[in-house]
Amino acid sequence: MGKRLYIGNLPFTVTEQTLGDSFAECGTVETITLITDRDTGRSKGFGFIEMGTDDEAQKAISKFDGQDYEGRSLKVNEARPKEDRPRGGGGGGFGGGGGGGGRGGRY
Repeated sequence: MGKRLYIGNLPFTVTEQTLGDSFAECGTVETITLITDRDTGRSKGFGFIEMGTDDEAQKAISKFDGQDYEGRSLKVNEARPKEDRPRGGGGGGFGGGGGGGGRGGRY
């Protein structure tokens, strides 16, 4: 069991402070990261919390997973490690030349 938890289906109005206060009922909250939209700064509705111990993390899962939080049913589980995603390369675009659709010949 890891200490890092994924918290999903969060209300968009939640703050790190209010979320931390709630999860502190289960033990020491080490870090809180709410994921926000890069352009708007608005919450994407999920984040990560790192608890002080594995036992505290398990307690938080038991207490909050599926529970109503400001009108939303929370999804709380152990965070999976980041997967290495391949970067760049190919894809996109309109492929090769193709030429124009003219009739050819003289005007």
